[in-house]
Amino acid sequence: MFQSYPDVVNVTQMCDMLGGISTKTAYKLLQANRIQHFKIGRAYKIPKVQIIAYLQSIINPQQVSRFDALMH
Repeated sequence: MFQSYPDVVNVTQMCDMLGGISTKTAYKLLQANRIQHFKIGRAYKIPKVQIIAYLQSIINPQQVSRFDALMH
């Protein structure tokens, strides 16, 4: 899944991965901590696995706890 994307993406790439959402929506998701991320200076960096985890949480919320357990 998302093999053509790097392991850590920027906001524009995240928008593409999430079906072309707007950057405004993407920043809202990040600021609400719906997708785990980090910042380097003013730039948001989003690990690809966190986007996949977010998508899984939308599709099947019960699987998220198992995925989080694997990630930590």
